[in-house]
Amino acid sequence: MKYILTVFGFTFLVAQHAVAQSDVYLCIDANGKKEYRNVGNVKGCKRVELPYMNVVPAPASVKKPAAPKASAASAPASFPKVDDATQKARDSDRKQILNEELKAEEQKLAGLKKEYNGGDVERRPEERLPAQYMERVNNLKNDIARSEKNIEALKREIGNLK
Repeated sequence: MKYILTVFGFTFLVAQHAVAQSDVYLCIDANGKKEYRNVGNVKGCKRVELPYMNVVPAPASVKKPAAPKASAASAPASFPKVDDATQKARDSDRKQILNEELKAEEQKLAGLKKEYNGGDVERRPEERLPAQYMERVNNLKNDIARSEKNIEALKREIGNLK
């Protein structure tokens, strides 16, 4: 036979066959607050008859075997290796590409700031409604902020190069 028990808003499925059970007391204080306890030596407490509860322990957690730790300094024998001259050439190319991207992003930011004009954006003829104008102004602000973040990221990346 199974029962459903609700205590403090938690619902439990209770079975009649149990190994051990302690007494439960319902205590009501002077303010009318109900509280369940395992001891009833306080005034206003009375023993509650509950069906036996079946307690089942949680299953033991299954441990995964630890993955072998690879050393950062050593690579597998089949891993392709690049000689120093080739790596330096690649690093140089990467730095040049990042510098070109930085220059382009700085030019883009300068154009956005010129169009934004310190918040005094020129109204276009097709922007008849104030909402259209405000949308373009907000887009300009967002584009300026994004461009500034891109510039910071590119500078940080260039600084991380050897």
